[in-house]
Amino acid sequence: MTESPAMVHVLDDDADLGAAVARMLARQGFVTQAFDDPAALLAAYPDRTAHAVVTDVMMGEWHGFEFAERLRVVDPHVAILFMTAWPSAAHAVDSVRLHGGIDYLDKPIDEARLCASLREGVAWSMERRAAARRLGDLSPRERQVFDLMVQGHGNKAMAGLLGLSPKTIEDHRAAVFLKTQTQSVAQLIALSR
Repeated sequence: MTESPAMVHVLDDDADLGAAVARMLARQGFVTQAFDDPAALLAAYPDRTAHAVVTDVMMGEWHGFEFAERLRVVDPHVAILFMTAWPSAAHAVDSVRLHGGIDYLDKPIDEARLCASLREGVAWSMERRAAARRLGDLSPRERQVFDLMVQGHGNKAMAGLLGLSPKTIEDHRAAVFLKTQTQSVAQLIALSR
């Protein structure tokens, strides 16, 4: 999995079920914390960020998809897995396409599938966080050059758009490749996604 255990929050308005899922994941090597209230998880989240959150879809006052949207504002790089006792094809599609879920699981939970999905989600989360750190190392001007590079602009076009010389653009391009640890525009495009 990872060198240090991955942090996973489990959110279910059925506190006993949430705790049981958290214990099951702890046995598989994840560091877990169970929550039975979406607002409490969001309030605690800045101090307890996670690689992944497993959330119920149907909860009391909040829908799991509403929670996911709010969580994405706080942490766009967390993997979200949805679970439900009332599966539907429409919710399954929405969970992935509209709400960025890694998986949509039926209750009772299939432990092997949950763990496999979580490992995939943790890897995705770590990759996205690493990419964000690398992009965060860019200066504002380098970020402008990066954005134009991934849009397919050449050096002369970027120089004209930014009011710089082509030589200055070449220097910024070199810094972008160095700081992002990439070697091609194709790798930059992949990093930008």
